[in-house]
Amino acid sequence: MNLSSEDQLRLNVLVNNADAIRIDEGSMTVYGYSDKGEARVPLNPNCRTDQYIKAVKECLSGAVLGSPGGYPVFLKRWTRMGQQPDQHLGDLLKLGEDEAVMAVVCAPGLTPQLARLAWWHQPSFDNARRMLARESVAKSDFGRELADFIIEFLPFETDSIAIIEGIRLILQTGLIDAETRDRIWRAGQRKSSYRVGFLLADPEDLPEQSDARTLDHQVAAKLRALMDAGNHAAIQLDGLFRPAGRAFMRACESVINRPLDQDVVVALMHAMQGYFSRIDPQSRPVSSMDEAAHEARAICDQDTARAAPELAQMIQRLPELKPELQAALTLSRVGELTVDDILGHTDAVGTVMKKRLEPVTTPILRQFAILRGA
Repeated sequence: MNLSSEDQLRLNVLVNNADAIRIDEGSMTVYGYSDKGEARVPLNPNCRTDQYIKAVKECLSGAVLGSPGGYPVFLKRWTRMGQQPDQHLGDLLKLGEDEAVMAVVCAPGLTPQLARLAWWHQPSFDNARRMLARESVAKSDFGRELADFIIEFLPFETDSIAIIEGIRLILQTGLIDAETRDRIWRAGQRKSSYRVGFLLADPEDLPEQSDARTLDHQVAAKLRALMDAGNHAAIQLDGLFRPAGRAFMRACESVINRPLDQDVVVALMHAMQGYFSRIDPQSRPVSSMDEAAHEARAICDQDTARAAPELAQMIQRLPELKPELQAALTLSRVGELTVDDILGHTDAVGTVMKKRLEPVTTPILRQFAILRGA
């Protein structure tokens, strides 16, 4: 299929002068963008519009890549995994293919300049969060613009994974102000996916802090002595008694009480694993809470030789905190694997899913209560 001679000429000129090209199939117009502004080429089809658009893309591909084959759009998985070589990223933005733009967005070599061009072509929630995942883009002036877009679009996004990842990314230092951060946190009262984004982004500095737990004077003194000696396990357990640790558990509890869907639950498990596993370097997620409790009890009651040296030292010198240490060790073994069997046998969401998850969530809440001293 040949283009009209007028379109052929105009498209070749556009390719030579534009940094990015977008095709509007509805209006049959090709747009080009450069530092001089936006240019447009109205198309004059001489056949069916779908055939003519295909011919336009072949023309662009031939001019840019030297082949009418265009970008291999069937390689969607590789595109989203960032497998596109960095040296041809600029050329891909001139093909008028959405999938080629996605390849640029996901590429490790994405620069702020290329990000702006890709954004002109396809401004979307997914593209904004994918680009913010690149440190060079997040730290640029364009990073704040992308963060503002995500904040504005959050109420309309329905995919929990996208929401969680979007919030995690915009919480990067300097991208949003304290007032906006607090507003998003408050919105999490209605939408638990918001809270999980905070738990993954900055678990030590959540907007709502709780009061610290007060320990017996002698117990606190022995715990402090271990911390001063550099005992990592003591430092981590003490962190669970402080406002930040108690706030983390309280936020986890709010998500457990109002789980939105399976993606939220899995992301919460990842957040908990990252937070609680710090107390025991040997911990690994297990498939049930019974197994987690058994391993923790074995370390505390029966087999200190299995414990890391610092844990063994705590067990010997601070028997008063053995229930709390055992609770923390139980939680350190919680992860996605712990809910896999339940979620793999149901597609329920909301309150029905919450009920199915009680064999996991009820013991988790029990460990929280022990750590709070309730």
